[in-house]
Amino acid sequence: MLNSTHTAAPIEADVDEKRVALSYVSEAFAEGCLDGLDADCMAQAALFAAFQELVTTYGEEATARYAEGFPERIRGGAFTTALQH
Repeated sequence: MLNSTHTAAPIEADVDEKRVALSYVSEAFAEGCLDGLDADCMAQAALFAAFQELVTTYGEEATARYAEGFPERIRGGAFTTALQH
């Protein structure tokens, strides 16, 4: 992921922690939508909050390098949850 001065956690623990974190974010997203906020608005706010945190933690240049890989990952289906035919 991003280069950091923090000691890396074991991969299994990292995956579990990310799964739990995604669950929290998904719940907040769903609550916002239930309260009448537009899903697109929620998605953009979530991205903004995520990038804001990454910049705070790793800096602008490291975060920009990390984001450079998104077009390939998006096109490759890394974020697709629906079944593709």
